[in-house]
Amino acid sequence: MMGFLKMVTPPASPPAKRSRRQRRVMANGDGLPVFLPKEVKDIKDPFARALAQRIVRIPVPLQMGNFKGCVMSSCIKPIVQQHDKSPVVLLHCFDSSCLEWRRTYPLLEQASLETWAIDVLGWGFSDLEKLPPCDAASKRHHLFELWKAYIKRPMILVGPSLGATVAVDFTATYPEAVDKLVLINANAYSEGTGGLKDLPKSIAYAGVKLLKSFPLRLLANVLAFSSPLSENIDWTNIGRLHCQMPWWEDAMVDFMISGGYNINHKTLIVCSENDQIVSNQLSVKLLCELQNAVFREVPDSGHLPHVENPKQFVKLISDFVSGKIN
Repeated sequence: MMGFLKMVTPPASPPAKRSRRQRRVMANGDGLPVFLPKEVKDIKDPFARALAQRIVRIPVPLQMGNFKGCVMSSCIKPIVQQHDKSPVVLLHCFDSSCLEWRRTYPLLEQASLETWAIDVLGWGFSDLEKLPPCDAASKRHHLFELWKAYIKRPMILVGPSLGATVAVDFTATYPEAVDKLVLINANAYSEGTGGLKDLPKSIAYAGVKLLKSFPLRLLANVLAFSSPLSENIDWTNIGRLHCQMPWWEDAMVDFMISGGYNINHKTLIVCSENDQIVSNQLSVKLLCELQNAVFREVPDSGHLPHVENPKQFVKLISDFVSGKIN
């Protein structure tokens, strides 16, 4: 739900012809999937609108607790698979969506990297009307089942902020699925949701409604980016679009009362020069604990360098995939 660097939009390819069945799942003649909230029409950012057109839902089998079924899971799929390189799999921040990668995703594709942007279970735009558990274990298991069904080979797993915690948690459990790990402004020392897990559900729902509120989300954008108010308003609308999904409040409460994440694993680090959300001291702490640490700082960026400085971020990813950074 953050800002971006001014840059030239890559030339768009002519849209492929869609079958009659495919056209039925598009809305308003805009190429936007019908399952996106109607508020998507208010978004002005051309990068966000372009990436939103590519959001699809794919079936992922999931069995957790009393839930057994298939979750239609939202993601951005690569146009072409590159079997000579590890695929790059992008997670997102806490309570966000794959639209967070609107500035970076097209550049990764231009760099000839097979790139997936995946909505973490309980966030994003999946179909969760039949709500599965959305605790940390379920998020981890859902990602593994998606990887096993579609990606099928070790990946470069990229996670920003709390997405870094998701990535580390996943890697510790399923090391065979990960080739390399990239963490951005990692909140890898997260202590879960703390005392929130002990709240009565009525209070938890009240807190979630506050989290959804436009003023709070706008404040987060203002803290993270030095951008004109009009742009911050648009980025706020992008960042809270998934909150309009009918299951969002229930999924958030389920995550909160589950305790969230509570991990302290070693990892690989990317840090922003001007992060005002997560202290750079946490990145330094991680660096000191790693035997084979690779540390790079992205200049001229705040909490989400992949939004503010996508060119520099994509160069780091490309160099990391190719082995120029090791």
